[in-house]
Amino acid sequence: MRLFTLVMVLFTIGCKTSSPEPPKKPNIIFILADDLGYGDISSYNENSKIQTSNIDQLAAEGVIFTDAHTSSAVCTPTRYGILTGRYNWRSTLKKHVLNGYSKALIDQDRKTIAGFLKDNGYKTAGIGKWHLGWDWANVDAGNDSIDYAQKVKNSPVTRGFDYFYGFNGSLDMAPYVWIENEQPTMVPTKETVNTGKQVWWRKGPTSDDFVHEQVLPHITEKTVQFINENANKEEPFFVYMPLPAPHTPILPTEEFLGKSGLDNIYGDFVLMVDSVVGEVMKALDQQGIAENTILVFTSDNGCSNQADFDQLATKGHDPSYVFRGHKADIFEGGHRVPYVVRWPAKVKPGKSDQLVCTTDLFATAADVLDVTVKDNFAEDSYSFLSALGVESTLPKRESIVHHSINGSFAYRKGEYKAIFCPGSGGWSFPRPNDEAIKDLPPFQLYDLSKDIGEENNLQAEKPEILEQYRDELAKIVSDGRSTEGALQRNDGSEVWPQLSWMTSKQKE
Repeated sequence: MRLFTLVMVLFTIGCKTSSPEPPKKPNIIFILADDLGYGDISSYNENSKIQTSNIDQLAAEGVIFTDAHTSSAVCTPTRYGILTGRYNWRSTLKKHVLNGYSKALIDQDRKTIAGFLKDNGYKTAGIGKWHLGWDWANVDAGNDSIDYAQKVKNSPVTRGFDYFYGFNGSLDMAPYVWIENEQPTMVPTKETVNTGKQVWWRKGPTSDDFVHEQVLPHITEKTVQFINENANKEEPFFVYMPLPAPHTPILPTEEFLGKSGLDNIYGDFVLMVDSVVGEVMKALDQQGIAENTILVFTSDNGCSNQADFDQLATKGHDPSYVFRGHKADIFEGGHRVPYVVRWPAKVKPGKSDQLVCTTDLFATAADVLDVTVKDNFAEDSYSFLSALGVESTLPKRESIVHHSINGSFAYRKGEYKAIFCPGSGGWSFPRPNDEAIKDLPPFQLYDLSKDIGEENNLQAEKPEILEQYRDELAKIVSDGRSTEGALQRNDGSEVWPQLSWMTSKQKE
């Protein structure tokens, strides 16, 4: 009995002194829509004629950000910013986007969020539209000389992803070939093209297993499969899910045709995107892992004019909501996007007006894991964890640099936004080469707290603010970073011709 009592005492003491198991790291899923407008989501737009029930549910269960922005008003550069935590204009791509034959944009030694999470115990997957380039076999001999039987080089699996399934450009950019990890799934034996309004895609090589109308469902199927196979494992996972929709070609399947009631297939395609979000949420619920999964939904820029804004207006729907402009523009409609974050285990539902950039996922994930971001990566990434109501000691974002398709810059801080070009810098009026540009002031300044539609240019009334903002932007460019850390000085005179005003200021 004495021996038994001693054993029980020792056992009890051992139980009391044992350390509790550390909390399991959350899974992270980042869903990126393509050309979806702020006003297309009914939880963001009280006048929306498109009822996005699944995204609305996500918003009701998470935090809805009302002042979130992409780092660029077009596809490729925003994707660069998301994955690197770095402003896109610091890369070699100073304007426009890549195409389906382009080589890798992200440098081999550049740390991506996928690589960072992989270093911290995550299994990482990218499924969908890449649009950041890779090196097709024999592409240097010309696009017609690509050897599709061979692996590609500098693929996503060399940029931090354990698994990748997707295609290189937009859904309207040839070649139309699936890549799994580094290997094309089939050698294309035909060419396809579509010239119809809204459904068009460029002529190019097409694999038999690449059916444009089924690309979005296929990506969804692959993502759900990955979730099911990796749920409830010791190793957490990160899924980057860049959708090709509702970008052109606008191809809702038969199930969604006419469902929006807008007499416009764009609205139907938006509802199909909403359904994709619902499928991901359903998979998380079925696997019992929704509670400890950070699910983020956003868009890569504003809505494209391919949606046919004039026709949608006849139905009372505006994809840009109250904002000026659309995709490609330096105006708010080009880069202000819906941004919803759900994490039931830690985050209470709510709304936040915290300024957020799509570069900020990187620092936020590091903050969640309590891991320090080193000086040589994620130079323009701020944690928004505190805006989710989760304790954080890291500084919040107080300013942001905007960038348009032609390389024009804007700088936002507080209520003011300075635009360093005379027009839209994109596709809406006044375009960069429009005759009307000649009669406009070279710069623009708007008080967004009073003029969210960017109609009243204050550049002549408040030159001191414009001067201050251009100095701050010049410093962010030349320092090589906007966050605290070791500076990476760079002279903009050679690589940022759009910032001639900046370099001349530095020389004074």
